[in-house]
Amino acid sequence: MATKKFQTIDAHHHLWRYSRSEFGWIDDSMETLQKNFLPADLIREMAAADVDGAVAVQARQTLDETRWLLDQAEDCAAIRGVVGWAPIAGEEFPGIMEEFEDRPKLRGLRHVIHDEVDDEYILREDFNSGIRAMRGSGLVYDILIFARHLPQTIEFVDKHPEQVFVLDHVAKPLIRDGVLEPWAAQMQELGRRDNVWCKLSGLVTEADWTSWDDASLKPYFDAAVTAFGPARLLVGSDWPVCLLASEYERWFAVLRRYFAAYSEDERAAIFGGNAVEVYGL
Repeated sequence: MATKKFQTIDAHHHLWRYSRSEFGWIDDSMETLQKNFLPADLIREMAAADVDGAVAVQARQTLDETRWLLDQAEDCAAIRGVVGWAPIAGEEFPGIMEEFEDRPKLRGLRHVIHDEVDDEYILREDFNSGIRAMRGSGLVYDILIFARHLPQTIEFVDKHPEQVFVLDHVAKPLIRDGVLEPWAAQMQELGRRDNVWCKLSGLVTEADWTSWDDASLKPYFDAAVTAFGPARLLVGSDWPVCLLASEYERWFAVLRRYFAAYSEDERAAIFGGNAVEVYGL
């Protein structure tokens, strides 16, 4: 067996202690997710898929969850960093963030933009004021949107040229319906901003959960590569959410097949190096 010459980082996964009241977004069509997913469970998945490290990402918009994720990361060497939640749009945001100055595994923040009723939320002044307050913190902002939010997102990113952004789940294109445009063109436009990176994650749950295959995902992989190139792409599992459509190990096999013909340096970047660089792991 050939010796693996680079580390693999799962740049996007979740952890939780499940309760129906706290995870209302997990409805009964997602019964697979209605249980605990803890570091020990993650470690088993990573070992089976030959993954070396991971970045835990918020699933609830509470400071308690951010604290809990950081506690889990401090006790688990494989969790290299955390993208948490904080009230970015709140006046109290800068003061709240002082609490986390001695939590080195906090590497970024995220807000669930795509669940906001207002499709213009990402352009609100209070939210943008919070993003400006992140300047100099070293924290990344993870962008979680649907494809329809890409025009607003491009405008948003242009307001913050010094902030590093990571786009989650390739902006959730309409894979199930086979729709590529205007998503692909808008992704290419967003990719012209060199302070924006992109996670290859979450594709299987935007596809048909039972019938997707490599061929159905390929146009979306191709468009993401065209937009961001090997130097600004990261791989992530979106585990355990991915379990609705794919086992953890199967998803990493898909990624490895797609990039098999790329150079070793390019694969080293996409599968780990870019995550280490952008999040400062």
